[in-house]
Amino acid sequence: MAWPDWVALGGYFVVMLLIGLWSHRRVNDVSDYFTGGGRMPWWLSGISHHMSGYSAAVFVAYAAVAYSYGITIYVWAFLPLAVATGVGAWLFAPRWNRLRRRYHVASPLEYLSRRYNVATQQALAWSGALLKVFDVAAKWASVAILLNVFTGVSLNIGILITGVVTLVYCTVGGLWADALTDFGQFVIQGVAALSMVIVTLDHVGGPSGLGSLWDRLPAGHTRPLVGPYTAGFLTAYVVVKLFEYNGGMWNLAQRYMATDSAPAAKRSAVLSAVLYLIWPAVLLFPSVVAPVLMPHIADPQQVYALMAENLLPAGLVGLTLAGMFSHTMAMASSDANAIASVVVRDIIPAVARKGRALGARTGLLAARVCTVCFIAVSMVVAMEARHFGGPLGIITALVAAVMGPISIPMLLGLLPAFRRWGSLAALISWACGLASFVVVKYVMDSTDQTLTIATPLVTSLALYLVVGLVFPQPSTVADEITTAVSGTDAVRAPRGPADPTGESLAAATD
Repeated sequence: MAWPDWVALGGYFVVMLLIGLWSHRRVNDVSDYFTGGGRMPWWLSGISHHMSGYSAAVFVAYAAVAYSYGITIYVWAFLPLAVATGVGAWLFAPRWNRLRRRYHVASPLEYLSRRYNVATQQALAWSGALLKVFDVAAKWASVAILLNVFTGVSLNIGILITGVVTLVYCTVGGLWADALTDFGQFVIQGVAALSMVIVTLDHVGGPSGLGSLWDRLPAGHTRPLVGPYTAGFLTAYVVVKLFEYNGGMWNLAQRYMATDSAPAAKRSAVLSAVLYLIWPAVLLFPSVVAPVLMPHIADPQQVYALMAENLLPAGLVGLTLAGMFSHTMAMASSDANAIASVVVRDIIPAVARKGRALGARTGLLAARVCTVCFIAVSMVVAMEARHFGGPLGIITALVAAVMGPISIPMLLGLLPAFRRWGSLAALISWACGLASFVVVKYVMDSTDQTLTIATPLVTSLALYLVVGLVFPQPSTVADEITTAVSGTDAVRAPRGPADPTGESLAAATD
């Protein structure tokens, strides 16, 4: 890279750190740290939700699929996100917000101890936290590959650089730092991505050459589903993302909880859905048409970085790399914040009596320590990502497959239709879903991505529905919670007993 590129990249990191330090002044307690104190504007929440949904894996793993298979990457990887988030705008986003306002929860799992029981809450908390370690590790590995192509820095050093910068700003600033850097990263990525599209278009003949461009692409490149990406794979992926992007990915539930009202949460979800419909097509266009410009790339994971190096002028290369960093840092920082919220609000109070009555300063210190520990562990795992199938292997074969069993009891537990479904259905669904993944992936040693993703999802969903129907567990508390989060903003939730954290989950005046 030329010196203007280094200036652009260095300037990006400095701005991220300054945002973290500014946000530090807005964080006074755990509520501020984890949910922005419920003061986040809907448009900032929506952009943050969108930016937190994908990372540098877009420019590595997904770019490789776009290069090898074409537009199918948009059809199966991003259209489901737009659909899932759009559905969630009506079904889940307002409920997450009401849950935070009426029960004063700061973690998406905090309500589960009353909705089901403490055992269910802990099962989902521990397994979900472990899953997120691997998920974020895939993001570190992806950005390290990009940094290696651009600068020659080794993969492990690249992981350390990105992880340490992310650790600093998200640890001191909490959710406010995450959301504000998400917005800054959205702007930077917008400039970088549009520059790549303009330059790519120029090299394939400009807008007038688009008509003939599709005939020059490899066979099957314009088919919506091709290769291992079948209709069955797409169907399973859509259902997984319906749960994942509406709260199964805990950091995304936080975005809805952080707005000041249920209508604001709904608007933020609609904005995110629209962005998922449009923006991924812009990001992936260069990789889709890359076979015309660079037909013999040895490692498709490097396609986006190689195109940027060869096509962009000095300065824009560094800005593009900063844009790639931005996605990873956005998702990783928000995941770290979400995991810390679960550890501080759900896990520590269940295993240590002193953790049930943490003061404001002690709770905030615990939140920051947990954030540091999570990022550090995920960086260590990232250095061994090759043993887990690389970034795409982790994202599709592990995260997507295991997300269903973890998120199904949590999301469906918010809906009145499932108010009679109790802890028995939740725990059996969770345990059998995870067990089926282990059987398919490691006992059968299956390489079929559709089978790997669909089996735990179908198992978990079917068992949750069947067990809940056959062995209902009616509960006045479950009735109260599902009614409270589903009603109008004028309705209060009935007062209930304290949760295991020592914080009252009783309703507050709206």
